[in-house]
Amino acid sequence: MANVDQRTRELLAPTGSLRIAVAVGSAISAVWTRRDAEAGEPRGPTVDLARHIAERLGVPLSLVECASSGEIIETASSGTWDVSFAPVDAERKKLVDFGPNYFLGESTYMVPAGSPITSIEEVDRKGIRAYGIENTATIRSARKSLKNTSAIGLQGLDEALERFRNGEVDALALGKESLRSLLPRFPGARMLDGHFHAAGTAVAVPKGRTEALEIISGMIEDLKSDGTVRRFFDAHGMETATVAPAGSRS
Repeated sequence: MANVDQRTRELLAPTGSLRIAVAVGSAISAVWTRRDAEAGEPRGPTVDLARHIAERLGVPLSLVECASSGEIIETASSGTWDVSFAPVDAERKKLVDFGPNYFLGESTYMVPAGSPITSIEEVDRKGIRAYGIENTATIRSARKSLKNTSAIGLQGLDEALERFRNGEVDALALGKESLRSLLPRFPGARMLDGHFHAAGTAVAVPKGRTEALEIISGMIEDLKSDGTVRRFFDAHGMETATVAPAGSRS
């Protein structure tokens, strides 16, 4: 988007800087970012996308840090951010307007070293302590699929990982890309095959910003088609991540 006009800048960045909300935790995925130990700033594909979009617009970037994608959605009406990225589900569509998917992902469980659980079906047993992050599409799907146990929601990923590390969690529900980035930190832990949730992750804007959504949607489609999204995924070790095809919406 060369030669971006002032009208476009005002629609996407009404305060003068582009405020993009990102989820900051301990994993890197199509949604999660992780704080860089040296720079102290979040890093991940959504941060790269944010910087790239701000540069194209020719405006400063302001990252709005949230504890989860659930918090991003919850703050959509607060006026604190202009654009974000989140997994799509019906509940979230009530609070934000989604554009095209840029990622197609699946969610499963991580079980600790020595766990007797070998399949997703075995998580659905009485006494199994299943956890996830509250107000996320993943935990909502986990709850729908579980009949004999319950998925307990925690406010942030760091708390979930601390409980997992302390042996308080039998199965942790997260997206596969997040789990792949976390497995090296938990020797012997395993990611269960299959999935209980599959959905797109898309660009989002607060409700009612129709023109802004149209502009950012076009930009995301361009960044998919020219290989930028693929490069950003690969740069963060997400070579197996699936870039959504053109026109993909959830």
